[in-house]
Amino acid sequence: MKDCIIKLERLKKNYRMGLVDIQALRGIDLEINEGEFISIMGPSGCGKSTLLNVLGCLDRPTEGKYYLNKYDISVLDDDTLSDMRCNYLGFVFQSYNLIPQLSVVENIEIPLYYQGVSPNESRKRATEMASRVGLGDRLYHKPTELSGGQQQRAGIARALVNDPLVILADEPTGNLDSKSGQEIMNIFSELHKQGKTIIMVTHDEHIAKYGERIVRLKDGVIEIDESVQTKIKQETN
Repeated sequence: MKDCIIKLERLKKNYRMGLVDIQALRGIDLEINEGEFISIMGPSGCGKSTLLNVLGCLDRPTEGKYYLNKYDISVLDDDTLSDMRCNYLGFVFQSYNLIPQLSVVENIEIPLYYQGVSPNESRKRATEMASRVGLGDRLYHKPTELSGGQQQRAGIARALVNDPLVILADEPTGNLDSKSGQEIMNIFSELHKQGKTIIMVTHDEHIAKYGERIVRLKDGVIEIDESVQTKIKQETN
């Protein structure tokens, strides 16, 4: 049986808007095992992005517990939280978030810089990762010289280069045409087969089915948590 690497217990997140408290997450209980591919869905304003920010150690819960690899994230100081992001997490963004002044290989190297990896080792690992996602011939191109799909491949390579425990993807195909989106999801599927843990926010039902489990949020709580195979069987009956 695979280990539980993420556990949320009655997790809540409130935001202060003027004189009003907004309850973005209202008590989330969730367990994710090593190697799972989870799709998070729900209407606008349901708490998807807030949940991903908390999972990515970019934001702290207001109440409740968040355990990542058995560390209680809820009580860590800012420096330790930053270390957790660098060492355990890889991020893939809808808008790619590549630095336009840097080449592909330099963008991929960024997480290694924060880990203190030597320049020679960083370049070696970034080059290998670029080749792995099909960008071996684009190492020294700038992001503006790449297609959207190629930019997202660079973003995936950057997320993978530090060999993270968990990959967090926020609408990874949202800015892509259907062909490029399919290519990106094929990469995620291959990563899943290799044992990577992936948590992906998407609004697209077709994209969500690449995962093995769909967690649907509504008004800051989990409305449905179901396996993709169960959902497919229900739709075909």
